Amino acid sequence: MTTTAGGEITTATGVNQPKSRRRMVPSWLLPTDYEPLRDLVRHHIESFDFMVEKGLEDMLMAVKPVEVFDSFSKKKLRISLDNPQLYPPQKDRLSGTMREALYPFECRQAKTTYAGRFMADVCFQYGGGAVIREKFNFGQFPIMLKSKLCHLRGADPKKLVSCKEESSEMGGYFILNGLERVIRLLILPKRNYLMSMVRNSFRDRREGYTDKAVVIRCVREDQSAVSIKLYYLTNGSARLGFWIQGREYLLPVGVVLKALTDTTDHEIYVSLTCCFNEKYERGRGCVGTQLVGERVKIILDEVRDLSLFSRSQCLEHLGEYFQPVMDGLEKESFLVVADAVLRDYIFVHLDNNQDKFNLLIFMLQKLFSLIDHTSVPDNPDSLQNQEVLLPGHLITIYLKEKLQDWLQRARRLLQDEIDNKSKSFDFSSLAHVKKVMDRNPSRQISSAIENMLKTGRLVTQSGLDLQQRAGMTVQAERLNFLRFLSHFRAVHRGTSFAGLRTTTVRKLLPESWGFLCPVHTPDGEPCGLLNHMACTCRVTSYYDAQGNVRDFFKMRMSVLSVLVGVGMTPSLPKLVPAGPPEVLSVVLDGRVVGSIPSDIVEKAVSVTSYYDAQGNVRDFFKMRMSVLSVLVGVGMTPSLPKLVPAGPPEVLSVVLDGRVVGSIPSDIVEKAVSHLRRLKLSATSVVPDDLEVGYVPLSMGGAYPGLYLFTSPSRFVRPVRNISVPAGGNNDIELIGPFEQVYMEIRCADGGDGGRGSSLPATHEEIHPTGILSVVANLTPWSDHNQSPRNMYQCQMAKQTMAFSSQALHCRADQKLYHLQTPQTPIVRTKAYEKYGMDEFPSGTNAIVAVLAYSGYDMEDAMVLNKSSVDRGLCRGHIYQTETIDLAEQSGKGDRSHKVFRRSNLDKSVHSLIDSDGLPYVGQTINPDDPYCSIYDEVTGATKTTRLKGSEPVIVDYVAVDVKSKKQLQKANVRFRRTRNPVIGDKFSSRHGQKGVCSQLWSDIDMPFSGVTGMRPDLIINPHAFPSRMTIAMLLESIAAKGGCLTHQLLDATPFSSVHDDCRESESESKSLVDELGSMLASCGFNYHGSEVLYSGVYGTELTCEIFMGPVYYQRLRHMVSDKYQVRSTGTVDQLTRQPIKGRKRGGGIRFGEMERDSLLAHGAAYLLHDRLHTCSDHHIADVCSLCGSILTTSIIHPQKRAVREIGGLPPGRAPKKVICIACQTSKGMETVAMPYVFRYLATELAAMNIKMTLQLSNGAGA
Repeated sequence: MTTTAGGEITTATGVNQPKSRRRMVPSWLLPTDYEPLRDLVRHHIESFDFMVEKGLEDMLMAVKPVEVFDSFSKKKLRISLDNPQLYPPQKDRLSGTMREALYPFECRQAKTTYAGRFMADVCFQYGGGAVIREKFNFGQFPIMLKSKLCHLRGADPKKLVSCKEESSEMGGYFILNGLERVIRLLILPKRNYLMSMVRNSFRDRREGYTDKAVVIRCVREDQSAVSIKLYYLTNGSARLGFWIQGREYLLPVGVVLKALTDTTDHEIYVSLTCCFNEKYERGRGCVGTQLVGERVKIILDEVRDLSLFSRSQCLEHLGEYFQPVMDGLEKESFLVVADAVLRDYIFVHLDNNQDKFNLLIFMLQKLFSLIDHTSVPDNPDSLQNQEVLLPGHLITIYLKEKLQDWLQRARRLLQDEIDNKSKSFDFSSLAHVKKVMDRNPSRQISSAIENMLKTGRLVTQSGLDLQQRAGMTVQAERLNFLRFLSHFRAVHRGTSFAGLRTTTVRKLLPESWGFLCPVHTPDGEPCGLLNHMACTCRVTSYYDAQGNVRDFFKMRMSVLSVLVGVGMTPSLPKLVPAGPPEVLSVVLDGRVVGSIPSDIVEKAVSVTSYYDAQGNVRDFFKMRMSVLSVLVGVGMTPSLPKLVPAGPPEVLSVVLDGRVVGSIPSDIVEKAVSHLRRLKLSATSVVPDDLEVGYVPLSMGGAYPGLYLFTSPSRFVRPVRNISVPAGGNNDIELIGPFEQVYMEIRCADGGDGGRGSSLPATHEEIHPTGILSVVANLTPWSDHNQSPRNMYQCQMAKQTMAFSSQALHCRADQKLYHLQTPQTPIVRTKAYEKYGMDEFPSGTNAIVAVLAYSGYDMEDAMVLNKSSVDRGLCRGHIYQTETIDLAEQSGKGDRSHKVFRRSNLDKSVHSLIDSDGLPYVGQTINPDDPYCSIYDEVTGATKTTRLKGSEPVIVDYVAVDVKSKKQLQKANVRFRRTRNPVIGDKFSSRHGQKGVCSQLWSDIDMPFSGVTGMRPDLIINPHAFPSRMTIAMLLESIAAKGGCLTHQLLDATPFSSVHDDCRESESESKSLVDELGSMLASCGFNYHGSEVLYSGVYGTELTCEIFMGPVYYQRLRHMVSDKYQVRSTGTVDQLTRQPIKGRKRGGGIRFGEMERDSLLAHGAAYLLHDRLHTCSDHHIADVCSLCGSILTTSIIHPQKRAVREIGGLPPGRAPKKVICIACQTSKGMETVAMPYVFRYLATELAAMNIKMTLQLSNGAGA
């Protein structure tokens, strides 16, 4: 194939083709780049990395030390934790000091856990003495693949292959007992954000509560969270509710306000009523009403009625109330207890009580606004109010609780030992203390984490402020690569919502545009609850772009200084103003702007002059504002313009990560927002590039206005193009979050304005329309030409496809692997296919498909396959199943080493199947019930063979042995291969949700053939599959692939690309997709519309219509007849009911249920019904006493044997059976009745409940 000077392609046939803009360069000609794949799972790995690097340390600092007091010696022992160390996975070597690295493939094959040692210092301190540190081993801690502690970290594809992994290995999962498990991402309420909610359950708290509240989920530095609710009462007051040890405590909000800071009733009144101004009453953005003042009076009256007037009185009141429930503080003063409550349960994300006071004031204002209908409640189901729970964060909070429990148990053990006054225990001896603590093994900590990852269950008393305790982890099945990849991109709403009858949780809301894929969600029970992130969506983490841990304090300070520079008034703690000589006034251009301590004024002058020398400061709008921000930065206390705070609509509150940092005039807030966005894009700026700038504008009864800024991790972000800044390379790509997206003007990339008009010009633009779809949805060619449900079906079926499962197949020991033997690369593919390197794991075959009603065997989605194509290898596949034989498990604890793999020399019949080492020959065919493994017991001398279960022969594909132990083998993996070639009843699907079942395998000579090329189709599908389903993209794929074959090129079928490309071309140049593909076919001498004249394979005559024919990429699904067929005549029955058991594996029957019974009744098929439900089920002949009607009191009397002379040649005479009714004491009136055995069982159960069942017998004629 050559390219002519005119830009045309000359094929081998010599026909000149126009060069198509849809042509793609094959991926195998390009260097493989796995970075896009790694980006998809980065959030999993980064969260675990942070946990290892800093999270564990922060968490151990937050674990409360325990104290043990000996009343006899008056000694006090304080035990705390410090200095956590997590080591990379290493092999257990009994001898030698050098430990070898343990690699993931070894764990998969040996069915062990990929884990490293977890060590930490336990600090003991007697009284005020020196701290004694002892290293404790907390067991083997599971390590995430590709994390900092994994041996595969930083390995290039060549190194990965040498470590027996895939060259595209991404990591992000754990290996536990040889199985790969991934932590499922859970949707949680957005951290540190106030949400106003209306719920009927709030009314049920107590008498007098309403259905309205403001809720905030506060998250500490160590990721543990406390949710706080502020309930509104019918009398106008409010209660602050939070949970301690499984019980909710409700406090009057006035008491908490006064306990937080030294304040007066007047200050509280002014702070709360600032949101109402008569001048703006009922105006745009006004959130307060006259009722606010009345409510504040009620709140303050409640405090006065409790006789609480000062802060110390309020703290005493709280301390007295909470002392019994605060663990470890039972003997402390009330003030200490109250401080602990405020610190550990009230707004735990804030350290400063003044900040807590400001936030509670803001929370009350938002609650009153909700009550007065001046703002609407927030939607908890909307993505703008949600974030995600990352794996590292879940492990951190679970580990924190387990370590806290371990310390508490150690304290109880020591206290019990002291109370028992045992002579052998010396409290002052550290050796004795450690001996007692050994009863509380430290290794159980890591095993608790391992069990959580294995089962997905949280064993917790507190609930960790999560809505569910199960379903946290799922097995990362490698059915095919797309299914494996989807586990890392899936986000689940929570198992608690699955059982709800309401559908509001499942709805696709517009707020999730660009973050969650609208197509990729399963149908059925998890529909709308299990979503998948769009391909461009990312999750923020603790790492910046350079891989350094972010300093959030520094970031917040820098954002704060920028805000002050653009005109924000900071909400600093109120100070009594001082004067010289301590403090000097600062006058800027004749205006007193604040005061500055005299000891730092010289430093401030030098900084100020430095800025003046530079002229105009780049970061701020006005010179005056920049000078002001510099002064604030070096320590100036600004003098607020007015002491009485204002509220909306004049001034908007600024909330940074759940902290009210100040207020900004509403007329300059838009400038401030656009300035922050510009700083986000600049490379030198200190403002983080994923800062979420949520500016909620003033509205009439809309969302509560304010400027909400978020820098926290676990948020969704996605890239868009900022068109309000001058374009310069890649500097216009901005990361935005779901909270701010709602209030932004983002236009689509098709060049249109989206109907927004000139009043609200677009400030941002989508990068490409496919950014809204997930990775799997992006692989469907031209999905914009399909009906939406078909694209949803395809997303599900792509994950059920038999594909090329793994390139490291010889090093894997999966329980079940589906493997496509003859995969191909698709001729028609999207850009995402190339980007994510899907050719590493191809999942289908290019089949020649004819759309034709031929023979009647293709009705209702059935399809006819060409038998010769199947013989040539079309969709051939295998199932690999691994059996692990572990001798350590088979023998008990005492006689572990007595069993070995060895065949019996006495039984020569197994020698053809089993080798001398007791394991099967590789390549050997084993039939059902044949032995494939022989185990010899050296003690008893007995040989036991393991036989093949099932009903089909298998081939031994691979035998792996565990060579870790120096003695004889103890563990072996035997992998069986089951051939699965296409047969009648197997399921196939195109990439457009057109699934069908193979109905016939026809020989080549019976298939229709083309009059021009002589080609016969591989597959025939019915034309009725298209009209109602509207999968036009499948027709386009057929034409495009046909043209691609003829012109030797791969074609780009990225959805929306025609719209996206056309807006960048002139109108005259752009051609429709069909014209482009049709002209390509026509230039090769084929029909413009892709149809051909076919001849019947049976009669040899021309078929009277043109048949649409071309290559389509077909997938073979895992649903195969050989795995599903179930047949039974007689077999095992249930012991209790004598009915056939269920289950295909156990040779059970298929349930003939009530609906099946109804349909046979409707047909009047009485004998068939009787045969199914009685004769073939639990047919039983019972003796019934017609006198008393009982079937339970009958008994058979066995007559005594008499000597009877046998007549030669005749069978011996049978004595007549005599049945007696024990209740009637007679054998008269005994009848035999045929009945289902379960009827007799019913009579027995009723008798057990003292209910007698009586049968009335009558013959058939008299009935």
